[in-house]
Amino acid sequence: MAHAQGRCEQIAKLLRYPDEDYPRDLREIPERLEGHSPEAARLLRGFRDQVGGSRLEEIQELFTRTFDLNPVCALEVGWQLYGDEYARGSFLVFMRDALRRHGIPEAGELPDHLIHVLPLLDHVPAIEASEFAGGVVIPASEKMLKAFAKKDSPYEDVLRAVQALLEESFALKPAEVSHA
Repeated sequence: MAHAQGRCEQIAKLLRYPDEDYPRDLREIPERLEGHSPEAARLLRGFRDQVGGSRLEEIQELFTRTFDLNPVCALEVGWQLYGDEYARGSFLVFMRDALRRHGIPEAGELPDHLIHVLPLLDHVPAIEASEFAGGVVIPASEKMLKAFAKKDSPYEDVLRAVQALLEESFALKPAEVSHA
């Protein structure tokens, strides 16, 4: 866990369905990331500025509109990369096994959801995390971000922060990122 030191797990908290802890996470997580990823922290502060004054119910409604009602913006990495193809099933099996091996509980979402995928990056060896981030997570998040081109959602900043954090955590340069 030394390479990312729980940072990926922190940012994943902002991509779960908002609960009573969400306002606290919204305040604290950008500050926790500041020293490691100033760009991710800046983007998360922008997200906080946009939604921080909203009631929890309003943030929950925004989350549902953004991710649950439009499968193009689904937070499942396998869905973004493989759609309904057989390869997604294999990816789900791989993720479920990896989560189990590293003691990461599945929390009501499929194992390829970013709330599971991001914490996994904190628990695997650095080289494996770097390859997985560059070859799988960033390409999937790029597809998610393309869907935001036609929407006006503050969650775009959270996904951009994920990319910034991964690029900085694993010293990925754009040429190193696979676009599978």
